[in-house]
This record gives sequence, structure tokens and C-alpha cells, in this order.
Amino acid sequence: MSAKPARPRAGATPAAGAGRPPEAAVVTDIRAIRERARKHIEDGAITDSYTADRGTVIKLLNEALATEIVCVLRYKRHYFMASGLMADAVKAEFLEHANQEQAHADRIAERIVQLGGEPDLNPDVLSSRAHAEYVEGSDLRDMVKEDLVAERIAIDSYRAIIDYLGDRDTTTKRMMEDILAQEEEHADELADLLDGWTGG
Repeated sequence: MSAKPARPRAGATPAAGAGRPPEAAVVTDIRAIRERARKHIEDGAITDSYTADRGTVIKLLNEALATEIVCVLRYKRHYFMASGLMADAVKAEFLEHANQEQAHADRIAERIVQLGGEPDLNPDVLSSRAHAEYVEGSDLRDMVKEDLVAERIAIDSYRAIIDYLGDRDTTTKRMMEDILAQEEEHADELADLLDGWTGG
């Protein structure tokens, strides 16, 4: 009767390097990488290993850019128009969110340029391309509610963009994941304001 192969003990760690490809397999041919880097240098950061459809990514990013700009404008209006018992606390939230949305817009515009595109900031088409709507709100509580709705729209649409990108454009995906995380924070903060509402 043949002996059974010994099983590794529970908690035992595999030998160093076991199960990982050798270094040569990770960077298969550095000479080929160097040669490819010299071709199409006008494409800047976009090399042959970029596998996403750049036209589609730029279109999606311009939609996200429009969404952020519309959100900045809506938050700014709400900041200036806020009045009532809770106005001071809520105004501070509106202004903080407006500034953060502007930072998102700047990051997205920079990435569009890196990809060889142009950020479309034409005011005549911004609202039609944005995912979120520009809704003024009738009173302070309504403003908070409309901002929460807009954040929820951005969360779902940005998650769809991230899913589309997959591993074909990890830099854009990482940027959109960062922005999504902050949009989720905004939604939580606005939901908290609605939950604890005492003023008008």
C-alpha cells in the first residue's frame, strides 16, 4: 500500500515564492516594452497596454464632468438660498459639498486631457449631458432632499462607469472609485440631515 502524500499543517505558510510567477513572467520582455514606448510618443501616458475604448471613456467622463458641474451649481444655489432654523448648519454642508464636487470636476477634466480628449464645459449642453438634475428646491428641507436624490443618481451612474472600465483603464477606475466613495459620504450626511430634521 502506497503512502499518502503529506498534507501541509493548518496555518503552515507556503515556501517563499510558491504559487507566484517568476519575475521574468511578470515583465516578459523589457526590450519589447522599451521599443513600444518609443512608438506613438505623442500619445503620452496611453501605451499599447491600454485596452479600453478611449472614445467611450472620454464620453463617459464628459458625462461625469457635466454631472459634477451641475451639482456644484445646485449646491451653490442652495448655499446662498438657505434660510430657516437649521440654515447655518446646512449651509456649511452645502458649501463643503460644492467645493468637493468642484474638486471632482477638476480631476475628471484632467483625466480627459490625459486620455487625449477635451473636457466639454459648454454651458449650453451641460445640463442635458449630466446624469443628475438641477432642481432648486422649494425650502431648506426640499433642497437637502434634492441634493440627496442627485447624490444617489451619481452613485449608481458612477458605479456603472467603474464596472464598465474593469481592468481596461485602472487609473480612471481608481479615480472614479475615489469620487464614488465621497459621493457616498455626501449621501450619508444628507440622509442624516433629513432623519434629524427639526426646522423648516
